[in-house]
Amino acid sequence: MQVQQQTIHTAIHFEGIGLHTGKKIKVTLLPMPTDSGIQFQRIDLADCPIVEALVTNIAGTDRSTTLQKGGAQIATVEHLLSALVGLEIDNISIQLDGPEVPDLDGSAKAFVDLLLHAGIALQEKKRSFFQLKTFFRYDDPETDSYFEYYPQDTYSLACTIAYKKFPLENQYAILQTLGDFKEEIAPARTFIYIDEIIESYNKGLLRGVDPQNVLIFSKDDAYVDLLEEIKILSGKQLSPLVSPGINLASRLRYNNESARHKLLDLMGDLMLLGRPLQGKIFAHKPGHGPNIRFVTALHKILRTQARKDIPHVNLNAPPLLDVNQISKMLPHRYPFQLVDKIMHIDEKSIIGIKNVTINEPFFQGHFPDIPIMPGVLQLEALAQTSGILALYKVENPSHYLTYFLAIDGCKFRRIVVPGDTLTLHCELLSDIKFNVSKQRSVAMTKVKGRVFVGAALASEAILLAQIVKNHDPYNV
Repeated sequence: MQVQQQTIHTAIHFEGIGLHTGKKIKVTLLPMPTDSGIQFQRIDLADCPIVEALVTNIAGTDRSTTLQKGGAQIATVEHLLSALVGLEIDNISIQLDGPEVPDLDGSAKAFVDLLLHAGIALQEKKRSFFQLKTFFRYDDPETDSYFEYYPQDTYSLACTIAYKKFPLENQYAILQTLGDFKEEIAPARTFIYIDEIIESYNKGLLRGVDPQNVLIFSKDDAYVDLLEEIKILSGKQLSPLVSPGINLASRLRYNNESARHKLLDLMGDLMLLGRPLQGKIFAHKPGHGPNIRFVTALHKILRTQARKDIPHVNLNAPPLLDVNQISKMLPHRYPFQLVDKIMHIDEKSIIGIKNVTINEPFFQGHFPDIPIMPGVLQLEALAQTSGILALYKVENPSHYLTYFLAIDGCKFRRIVVPGDTLTLHCELLSDIKFNVSKQRSVAMTKVKGRVFVGAALASEAILLAQIVKNHDPYNV
């Protein structure tokens, strides 16, 4: 998956008919800076209100996904959103002069072509992914649909549909990687049964339905009366239909086109998480209603993770620094080297790992029958991690020692026992500046350090330390 955020190079304009409103709508796609997200803007309304593509702005799921914020509503967003997912575009403004995204050809293919014509621009900031560490299943309470999430570092989807009428009996579709989206999923068109059109039309939907952009199925050949009734109601002749006895291959883009379109819709709905998703999802009988309830459940987990500000790290990924490289940076040695590997470093933060085993020497006395890692050693592990952050770009880092000056706001929230894997997260609260003299080099560092076991916070503290070269333990 793409690591950096992306937008489009240039603005692009198009127009089309809304599938449900039947209105002709003009659209402009505009590049946006990092962290802007996906924004819809109703330029036909006073003050040109913006509606962010977030699950918290969901207003309806009847045959499409509709967003609303205040008095501004945007319908049928899922096909364009799926194209943005498939091309890994994070930041874009979608300006419309009406209440619905035009349907174009009923799939995401036309949107993909437009976006590629505008060009995709790499941005300087990294993407922030949503990823769960464990399996998650959601059973929809209103249908017999269900969704399963499996942790992985890439994005893949699979779905089954189980209609009991022609031609959709038990179809299956899969997207192995986002690189397959353009050819394998984007061209799949939306579909409807002819006997559903009149009810939807009477509810104000499908005013723009057309056999050129919608697959219209009939479960048998007895549809002449329905066609006439629809023509009287809407003034449209909705033919040709996909019905028994015809050559399906001549009408369909794929033999499982409908299952692929359901997967396309799910991709667009998942975009409303507000972050690109990492993981594998299997969906049984997806639809906009159950999709959104599943996304809402995921978003609740995302809010919980954000509230706890849990650092995310793939423990199976190669470390940035292994234990041997750490030993070259820190003067600590057994039994006091308390960081096993470093998984991430940037200008302001670091993530380290400490694997706690029963062979730790402190367990002999703390305590013989109930082994618990001393809290002060958890803080020492944080201090060593913060020392690596401070010295990562310093020449000859092993020539320095770090001395505690103060520990504030220290809290121990969970015991640490053999078998635990500690995630050591340190974040700089002030810049590190070395004061160099002829005698020595000194720096002050202040960090917020937290120790996690899985998603559980074990301990935390604000650490103030002095980093000294050519150290004199009696003159610090």
